Amino acid sequence: MRDVAGRVEGATACGAGLVVLLWAAQVRPSARLDALFATAAHLTGLLAGYGILVLLFLMARIPAVEHGVGADRLARLHARIGRHVLTLCFAHGVLALLGYAVHAGVDVLSAARDLLGYPALAAAAAATALLVAVGATSARAVRRRIPHETWRGVHLLVHVAAALGFWHQLAGPDLAVVAWFWSLAHAVVTVLLIWYRAVVPVRQALRHGLRVAEVRGEGPGVVSVVIRGRHLAELRAEPGQFLRWRFLQRRLWYTALPFSLSAPVGEEGLRITVKALGGHSRRIRRLRPGTRVLATGPFGALTAARRTRGKVLLIAGGVGITPLRALFETLPGGPGDLTLLYRAGAEEHLVLRAELEAIAAGRQAGLHYLLGPSDAAWDPLAPRALTALVPDLAEHDVYLCGPPGMAEATRTALLRAGVPAAHVHSECFTA
Repeated sequence: MRDVAGRVEGATACGAGLVVLLWAAQVRPSARLDALFATAAHLTGLLAGYGILVLLFLMARIPAVEHGVGADRLARLHARIGRHVLTLCFAHGVLALLGYAVHAGVDVLSAARDLLGYPALAAAAAATALLVAVGATSARAVRRRIPHETWRGVHLLVHVAAALGFWHQLAGPDLAVVAWFWSLAHAVVTVLLIWYRAVVPVRQALRHGLRVAEVRGEGPGVVSVVIRGRHLAELRAEPGQFLRWRFLQRRLWYTALPFSLSAPVGEEGLRITVKALGGHSRRIRRLRPGTRVLATGPFGALTAARRTRGKVLLIAGGVGITPLRALFETLPGGPGDLTLLYRAGAEEHLVLRAELEAIAAGRQAGLHYLLGPSDAAWDPLAPRALTALVPDLAEHDVYLCGPPGMAEATRTALLRAGVPAAHVHSECFTA
């Protein structure tokens, strides 16, 4: 997994280096102030355009990238590149504005008015405004306060911004070879987006014919949804992975919801377990048997393939138990090789408890419930508490899934307790 993630990040850096070389091949050295501004504006513009292409590539849901990098690391990479793109867009706009103002001998406001009179430059300004909207709604404080469908709808404006930016770039002063390279890169990314975001989901829907078979309560605000269809083994969905589910029912059909498999794929079909944390997850409880389902995936890298040691510790927080419950059942191991720590606020918040206890008994695996409020004085996931529960903790692979704050704090505690970072495998659960 780390090799794939490293290759993706390395390829991204190499691509940026190639963009700089293409820019350098066109530079005409000049000491004039307006030329210096224009040259710097050209470089930042090319890098911003390249960054948008990388964002679209990461949004294409290419299986090799999704499986190899992992959902949480991919999201962090996407966010980091997005911040760089916004910075480059602002720098490009300011440098271009200053360069024109110096060249024309006018003030900045007059320069801005003149530049916006050119359609390609107006398109660039509109693209920047759209990217700012995407960035604003992606800020953690804002995203927590807006519905998921609103955030998702605004996020899709990246595609519009990319189209407007492409138009602007083709109108620039680049050599023919750069224009051809830019057009080819956009064509490749567009094909990948259409294939994996449109063609593959439709093909899977026709092939598997998924429908809701059963919705059953698992506890306060928690339900399991059983989904049946044809040729399910062809999905190659592994324990620990998630799919994006689109339930073709009123008020749900227009949003693809990411939910982990809470049991291995078997004769029962596919099963997800959902806690009512938002408007869409609450509506899951009212799904009717027979409802058609579109599913894309599987995605995620929290699978048995990441295991490198004989002993495994699974740490779940809240509804983050769902992918770990599937791993708890299927990870190879003899008596004493597997241990599950389940953090919850109170006993009534434990999900799939009967199943977990049956698995633990059948496999002679360890199972510990760590109960209590998150703000309690005693932290059951502190380094000393973890080593008390699992004395040979440093010799384990650790699979971690839970809310972001809990997951980050637990990861820090594991590192302090002596677990090497390479042996902590996590994907962050968010509502």
